[in-house]
Amino acid sequence: MIEARHLRVLRAVSTTGSFSAAARELGCTQPAVSQQMKALEASVGTPLLIRTGREMRLTQAGSALVRHAAGIIAGLTAAEEEVAAIAGLRAGRVRLVSFPSGSSTLVPAALAALRDAHPGTRVSLEEAEPPRSVEMLREGDCDVALAFRYEGAAGAEEWDDLVVRPLLSDRLVGLVPERHRLARAESVAIDELADEPWIAGCPRCRGQLVEVCETAGFTPRIDFATDDYPAVAGLVGAGLGVAVLPQLALEAVRPRGVRTVALEPAVRREIVALTLPDLAQVPAVGATLDKLAGAAAR
Repeated sequence: MIEARHLRVLRAVSTTGSFSAAARELGCTQPAVSQQMKALEASVGTPLLIRTGREMRLTQAGSALVRHAAGIIAGLTAAEEEVAAIAGLRAGRVRLVSFPSGSSTLVPAALAALRDAHPGTRVSLEEAEPPRSVEMLREGDCDVALAFRYEGAAGAEEWDDLVVRPLLSDRLVGLVPERHRLARAESVAIDELADEPWIAGCPRCRGQLVEVCETAGFTPRIDFATDDYPAVAGLVGAGLGVAVLPQLALEAVRPRGVRTVALEPAVRREIVALTLPDLAQVPAVGATLDKLAGAAAR
């Protein structure tokens, strides 16, 4: 195998015409230059220099290798500089996947802080709900996944193979029309809403709603289902039913004609940033995790 250090020595010998002059240029000893040239000739299996007294000439193989050496050394230098820039957070790319309510609340503040601290780091954003976002991480389609799982939910995902950065515990709240009989209540037991028409959210949230209601002793009558949180709030505000939404989702929605009530017993979802163990060592990924944690702590 040809080593880059040997190519640098060969190029210096070719340029200066002697081992002693190459040694002065490289800042090493003449015996060191001689040893590295012997090692390079052993690697390629053919002589590269013809020694005639004090003069040295390149063989045909030596000339060919010197011709390629310039490009190889330039490429390696560029690669070393690029890696150093990434390691020093002067450059780098992070592919982030987030669920919608995270994209509209946690992500903007985190990415703004990341850009201020490390303007050379680029972040791309794609939206996906878990478990799809977690699958994308495991399949190599993203570097960081913003995800959630409901506390105590049946069949909760396992993340044992991932690096988990806890961000916050997001409580679910009830949404009722502002003229609803329970609109002024400080808290509501979910079974008090058993006879109401329901408006459900994303498929995962829908499943959690059904599970919570069945635990309380009833099956919700879902009249409307939409992944769009403003649509959920709009339907509730129009008096078409009641809903349960994460508190984080409400931060991105300005519901009209809606009252929020605390649900009892409390239902929470754990919001986390996930990455792979090897990716966690990449400086740009680590910085993104830190900024997401900072945004969640506000």
